Amino acid sequence: MVVMFGILLLLGAEIYQMKPPIPEAVTSVSGEVLYTRNDIETGQNVWQSIGGMEQGSIWGHGSYVAPDWSADWLHREAETLLALRMKTPIAGLSQAEDMALQKAALQKEMRTNSYDPATGTITVSDMRAQAIKQVEKHYVSLYEGSDPESLALRRDYAFPLHGLLGNAEAKQLSAFYFWTAWGATTNRPGKEITYTSNWPHEPLVGNKPTTEILMWSIASVILLLAAAGALIAYYAKQFDVWRQEIVPEDGIAKADILDSAVITPSMRATAKYFWIVSAMFLGQVLLGILTAHYAVEGQGLYGLPFAEYFPYAVTRTWHTQLAVLWIATAWLATGLYVAPMLGGRDPKFQRFGVNFLFFSLLIIVVGSFAGQWAAIHRFFSNLTMNFWFGHQGYEYVDLGRFWQIYLTIGLFLWVGLVVRGLWPVLQKKGGRSLIYLVLVSAIAIGLLYAAGLMWGQHTHISIMEYWRWWVVHLWVEGIFEVFATAIISLLFVRMGILRTSTATVMVLFATVIFLFGGVLGTFHHLYFSGTPTSVIAVGAMISALEVVPLLVVGFEAYTRYKVEHEVEWERNYHWPFMFFAAVLFWNLIGAGLFGFLINPPIALYYMQGLNLTANHAHASLFGVYGMLGLGLTLYCLRGLTNTALWNEKLLKISFWSLNIGLAMMTLLSLLPQGVIQTYISIEYGYSFARSADLIQSPIMQALVWARVPGDLVFSVGVFAFVWFVFRAFVPGKNIKTSPRLKSA
Repeated sequence: MVVMFGILLLLGAEIYQMKPPIPEAVTSVSGEVLYTRNDIETGQNVWQSIGGMEQGSIWGHGSYVAPDWSADWLHREAETLLALRMKTPIAGLSQAEDMALQKAALQKEMRTNSYDPATGTITVSDMRAQAIKQVEKHYVSLYEGSDPESLALRRDYAFPLHGLLGNAEAKQLSAFYFWTAWGATTNRPGKEITYTSNWPHEPLVGNKPTTEILMWSIASVILLLAAAGALIAYYAKQFDVWRQEIVPEDGIAKADILDSAVITPSMRATAKYFWIVSAMFLGQVLLGILTAHYAVEGQGLYGLPFAEYFPYAVTRTWHTQLAVLWIATAWLATGLYVAPMLGGRDPKFQRFGVNFLFFSLLIIVVGSFAGQWAAIHRFFSNLTMNFWFGHQGYEYVDLGRFWQIYLTIGLFLWVGLVVRGLWPVLQKKGGRSLIYLVLVSAIAIGLLYAAGLMWGQHTHISIMEYWRWWVVHLWVEGIFEVFATAIISLLFVRMGILRTSTATVMVLFATVIFLFGGVLGTFHHLYFSGTPTSVIAVGAMISALEVVPLLVVGFEAYTRYKVEHEVEWERNYHWPFMFFAAVLFWNLIGAGLFGFLINPPIALYYMQGLNLTANHAHASLFGVYGMLGLGLTLYCLRGLTNTALWNEKLLKISFWSLNIGLAMMTLLSLLPQGVIQTYISIEYGYSFARSADLIQSPIMQALVWARVPGDLVFSVGVFAFVWFVFRAFVPGKNIKTSPRLKSA
């Protein structure tokens, strides 16, 4: 981990040094000032305040309905400049010859780096300055929402019907879009590749995959195959040892040891966490349905004017935020529940701490959501106030800085509560290694979320992206998975069905294998974010290793099956175990197959920000982390509710509806949409794959509607789970239960 994080920080320093420069001014040859540094930085803040990455994307990161603004500006500017050049044809040439020479001259002009480090000025030709002003006029009209053409685009982009930006703000926003496009089409000093490694694919300006992208993609596949073979051979050999030593020294427990566990006041206080988990889960799915519908009816829901009150940028913000929040809350609540159970008692004021943390989390959710709604509706006239209390505009880290700091403090409070609960166990001799793994991962949860505080209001977007993926990739996808693996193994040991030494070795093995690829795999998100080519090299090679552990999921599934079916009393944990099994399945499909589909540099060059990214995100975020959160919730509910009154039929409906619905959602809608977009991206250019012409085409609209059956099946599973939780805490009369649950 020292080596991995050392390299992560070393390449981070390179990003700081080699990021695309923000000029002091953009001027024409004749001396006209087009934009200033203040225009670009203020434009970035304006973009954040109206939803940022939740309404279109920058450098491929963000939402999928509106265009990628960098690619859109780049294509419009190139087309406009070419049209201006063609007004003065070269004498003595045919139209085709003239077009070829003009395109070559256009590429040379737009790719030549005219940034002067001494003065901090970018200088463009007068003709290019004219093209820039014409493109700016398009964006000002789009965001002011005045003429009929702009109104039609606003509908296609799922904007509110009436524009909320003034003329000055729209021009500053245009300055930011211009600069991101400039970085994507301007060669690095002394090199033949742009600051974004020739992304996006744009034939007009000569943006095509670099040799490095192709070579490192090939190398990553070779490394994947070699590592897969080595790991499977080692795992197969070690698996025999683990299988022989998996049973505790005194044999599998004859009865459920946890039945005799004392449910302390602080453990009972966690019940409200699972109530709020269910509410946020339901809210997230309803918002997801509304957000998806905006792709076919940008201004509302079946004629109802939802966009005026809850526009796409709001619903998508809340949808993505709730996805992280309800899953994280389920995991945090599990830690608060399990720690005193293992410790055997409540430390002083433990219940107060659990309650205080709960109400703090509630305030953060309500406050941050209200701030995001107010920001997008332009209630924050001051952009600094927006940064602190409104909408930061960065996907998955959208909440204002005040709420971000509050949540960071809350996570460290959670770490303290977990440590206090486990302290009695740490005082005992023997078997403490697994406890230490839980504690280390818990502390890392607090530390890695704090990485989101490493940028400020005016931080360069390349640097922000570097730290943002520390939060999204390392916090959500990395350390939480380690914590979950450790806590489940710890529970299995506590239940008397797994040997401590074997559990420790297995957790360490899984952690090392996962994080070896996972830490530096962070860079596969940063290939084209204004980063040096070293990021592509390391990201391609190491992120390929992220897939390797998933190839031995079959071994893991078999081990789990053996552990979970040794004795009769374990059948009482049937549904928590089923959700844990679903985690393994979606780890292979969502994180493995769908993840590696877009991970190699050559694949991501064409696919970044298309629906194949959404396909991977849905299958892995819910399929892996969501299923794990639901499984942990059920595990804790066994001690918080009367299992004899559980309605197992609801759990069966929920489990299969969630899994079948998720499969339908990906296979019938998101995957084919992404494949079509990828074909268009390769054939014609990235901007076409994200254009309204394609997104609003009949075939793409039909595929959006094809998502409805999967959404409906998935929704049945959500409602069944929420209703189950409600009935578990508030049982009705005449609840029918299975014989095995009656005897629980």
